[in-house]
Amino acid sequence: MEFCPKCGMRLVLSVKEKKSSRVSLKCPNCNYVLRGKKTSQPALVKPTEKPSKESIIIIGEKEAKLKTLPTQKAQCPKCGNMEAYVWMVQTRGADESSTQFFRCTKCGMTWREYS
Repeated sequence: MEFCPKCGMRLVLSVKEKKSSRVSLKCPNCNYVLRGKKTSQPALVKPTEKPSKESIIIIGEKEAKLKTLPTQKAQCPKCGNMEAYVWMVQTRGADESSTQFFRCTKCGMTWREYS
């Protein structure tokens, strides 16, 4: 980001298209121009890319093998086992209640309950 040495305004990108493109920065207030280099190719303005949203891993495979989570009596919807590991995660806004996750100690199925 460049600023005008005369008035202090932010300079705006200005491109003049001819056989060779000239890129310069121009002050919108006092028309001061900071000249750039000539190029043989037309000037390209590359849009910024948003970073891709990463998926949230509640508990990874490595952590799932560790059997240090507390257990609770809960019926597994898949196998009917009556014991499951339990943990809580704040998946929504801070002003809303946490989500309780269960993982069956027998078959490993994971399900959740909203509090």
